Amino acid sequence: MNILVSACLLGVPCRYDGKSKPCEIVIKLKEKHRLIPVCPEVAGTLPTPRPPCEIVGDRVKNSSGEDKTREYTLGAERALKLYKKFNCSFCILKEKSPSCSVKKIYDGSFSKTLIDGKGITGRLFFENNIKVLGESEIEEILND
Repeated sequence: MNILVSACLLGVPCRYDGKSKPCEIVIKLKEKHRLIPVCPEVAGTLPTPRPPCEIVGDRVKNSSGEDKTREYTLGAERALKLYKKFNCSFCILKEKSPSCSVKKIYDGSFSKTLIDGKGITGRLFFENNIKVLGESEIEEILND
């Protein structure tokens, strides 16, 4: 099966800090499945590295206060197109990300405080009835 995966979880250095967050349990899925990497932030034209962003109200702002909602929205739309193009079964997106998360995000104060919420891509996928898992939820797939 095809699975859309946050590129940073596969070792691609595309995060805001120019690093990756390789997740061995996710990478192991390539033994049985086709993994389709995506970084919605880069797909939305943001550079790497870049200032960190958080969701503030209904906007995405970086640590300097610049509004990056347009870029995040564009990246989410492009990620959705990629998901559909490859007829993916579900996706695995980076937890706590203002783009990818589907459960917890930072509260917009840049104080590392987590709250319940979805990132821009996570929200778009949820609205399109797409199953999204975070990297900590992968064990169930490996046991299938």
